[in-house]
Amino acid sequence: MSTTDTASTTPAPAGPPAQPAGYQPPKVWAPPAANGGRFASINRPVAGATHEQELPVGRHPLQLYSLATPNGVKVTVMLEELLALGHSGAEYDAWLIRIQEGQQFGSGFVGANPNSKIPALVDHSGPVPVRVFESGAILMYLAEKFGAFLPTEPAARAECLSWLFWQMGSAPFLGGGFGHFYAYAPFKIEYAIDRYAMETKRQMDVLDRRLAETEYVAGNAYTIADMAIWPWYGALSQGLLYEAGEFLQVQQYTHVRRWAEQLAQRPAVQRGRMVNRAWGELASQLHERHDASDFELRTQDKLAPAA
Repeated sequence: MSTTDTASTTPAPAGPPAQPAGYQPPKVWAPPAANGGRFASINRPVAGATHEQELPVGRHPLQLYSLATPNGVKVTVMLEELLALGHSGAEYDAWLIRIQEGQQFGSGFVGANPNSKIPALVDHSGPVPVRVFESGAILMYLAEKFGAFLPTEPAARAECLSWLFWQMGSAPFLGGGFGHFYAYAPFKIEYAIDRYAMETKRQMDVLDRRLAETEYVAGNAYTIADMAIWPWYGALSQGLLYEAGEFLQVQQYTHVRRWAEQLAQRPAVQRGRMVNRAWGELASQLHERHDASDFELRTQDKLAPAA
């Protein structure tokens, strides 16, 4: 058999597994006909409302429209911590926004947050309602409004805000990057998962080194920096995010795990995790929160019809 015949009958070496082949970006991008993945039904390249839907308003000055994703949990933890300190003005109504049903594109929600992302807060305590969107901005707004969980001494304040903005800038690599390609993309892309796993582990190492030096992220005081970082990196360190604990070897981040467990024991954190939660054990789901008694009386295990 000639070398030509041999070459023609020998299979070509297989490429990397599960890799899309042959894609070249066009000169002008256009939305794909089929946009797969868990959130395909709500992805679109334009902003603005898709339908008319006013937001409900409860009896408290603070109205929160959210879902218990990590970004939503930041705010409900903050509100519960403020109430635990005795700030009665922090009483709030929390309304569930079901993002997979597109409720964030209703006209009322777009009026509260033109970016159509949860959470959104509207403060009705003054003569004119104040809207606040982006979770970091909401944490700062509440901290300054009630004078809590944000240091006033310049150096300590700068440290706290630096870590708050570290989280705001870093989490998209963890959520939209690693989380999307590892857990939600319609097929696995090795390059993308490796790229974002590497960055996620680097960020965890940044946090672990910091928490080897201090009790809390910004120093020796519990602040909004902890509240912002814990729902993302604390949950990841405990294997609760994307079911990726073994893959990322989170057990090696011992200082993050110590801090995460310490915060998880706080009653206000435990309550905050329940608000606007629509998955998991029924006893952990409080779809809407309008009164402190709701934690005892209106979790889904108590509202769900008997089988």
